[in-house]
Amino acid sequence: MSVAEREITPSRFREITAGIEAEIGKVIVGQAEVVRHVTIALIAGGHVLLEGVPGLGKTLLVRTLANTLDLTFSRIQFTPDLMPADITGTNIVQDQAGGGRVFAFREGPIFANLVLADEINRATPKTQSALLEAMQEGTCTVANQIYELPKPFFVLATQNPLEMEGTYPLPEAQLDRFFFKLIVPFPTSNELHEIVARSALDVSSTVEHAADGETIARMGQLARQMPVTNAVTDYAVRLVLCTHPDHDLAPRFSRDYVRYGSSPRGAQALIAAARIRAMLAGRMNVSYSDVRDVALPVLRHRIILNFDAEASGVSADDIVGRLLHEVPEAGF
Repeated sequence: MSVAEREITPSRFREITAGIEAEIGKVIVGQAEVVRHVTIALIAGGHVLLEGVPGLGKTLLVRTLANTLDLTFSRIQFTPDLMPADITGTNIVQDQAGGGRVFAFREGPIFANLVLADEINRATPKTQSALLEAMQEGTCTVANQIYELPKPFFVLATQNPLEMEGTYPLPEAQLDRFFFKLIVPFPTSNELHEIVARSALDVSSTVEHAADGETIARMGQLARQMPVTNAVTDYAVRLVLCTHPDHDLAPRFSRDYVRYGSSPRGAQALIAAARIRAMLAGRMNVSYSDVRDVALPVLRHRIILNFDAEASGVSADDIVGRLLHEVPEAGF
């Protein structure tokens, strides 16, 4: 019986996830939390934005994930001169065998299960927008013709937070389509020693498939069946509402520093990710701690700060941290 044909039970769910993380761990040193959150996002069917300085293995992580999963993989290196057609594909003129010419669609690199959008903030807004329809609808429109993208379809994008020259910040509408925004930390001393030791070895060749697209989809279906109490849902909703400075529930610091709060997608992502986290913890119910654990990667890119926040050095992470500290689990 193949991996895809085996029944997905809660124990099998955890076994597959552990296998995926173990295979990634053959190549990626440390970054356990980042790997766990990327895995949660994929099971939920969401896209991920990875932010970190160069050399931390963001691209390597995505490539290793593609090797771990039996999925088609494509990499797009975003540059200022990249055009939308370079991503989606375009119609070209082809000669027919019997004579004459016809337009034929040539697929772009977006036609893959797992797409790495490397340094996504280096492309112009026009090119960035080519991903909007793909990330939301799983389709691509070229010359008024709609094309279905392969299923499952995941976008994992990277960006460098330091080098801002020649970059174009992602618009709010596109940021909102990312399930998680993950900050890739610098490795510890021990991890850095291990990275140097592994640099002379071809560890990527030892990675084996731990799951395929159908298995990931079925894992997501199982997680969506997990019950969530009204109290936990209410807590997730209140966290989102408290990010809106004009809402009655908003605390003082939100009113002082936030320009726009999270969209409803934030509340949906909180519950979806919390379900998967609970499943991985061996529980068949979602707790407040599950919501709190995923709140930062879900909300940090959905909170738009005002000038006062920038002038005072207040970050979106600071806002989410204070919300988790001050918003009670029980209703106001």
